[in-house]
Amino acid sequence: MVSVLIREAKEGDCGNILRLIRELAEYEKLSDQVKISEEALRADGFGENPFYHCLVAEILPAPGEPQGQGIGSKIIKKVAEVALDKGCSQLRLAVLDWNKGAMDLYKALGAQDLTEAEGWHCFRFEGEVMRELAGK
Repeated sequence: MVSVLIREAKEGDCGNILRLIRELAEYEKLSDQVKISEEALRADGFGENPFYHCLVAEILPAPGEPQGQGIGSKIIKKVAEVALDKGCSQLRLAVLDWNKGAMDLYKALGAQDLTEAEGWHCFRFEGEVMRELAGK
């Protein structure tokens, strides 16, 4: 069984965070959607008014095939802890419709599938559409 250390991200983690974002996008067949740079991660996460709160999970020893070892559950529990400490009342996760493993994990941990339960759909504005909306 591997050991997992979940900690606050540091500015020096930005390179690895970007690598993980790219690996996740590749796994999800969405590599073309990764537009962020290491510099933007630094500015958004570690600037004067951070836009996001980032945690890093260090898997010791280095992961080989970590599935089935409870790592995802530990990460979600830590995110819930941080969210509650920051006054958040809910935690929402997005998952692609083909990722049954992730959906099964979220449901096993007690999450509601809002698409099934309430008919919610997730929408995104980006790029030129955002500029048009903003009049820029």
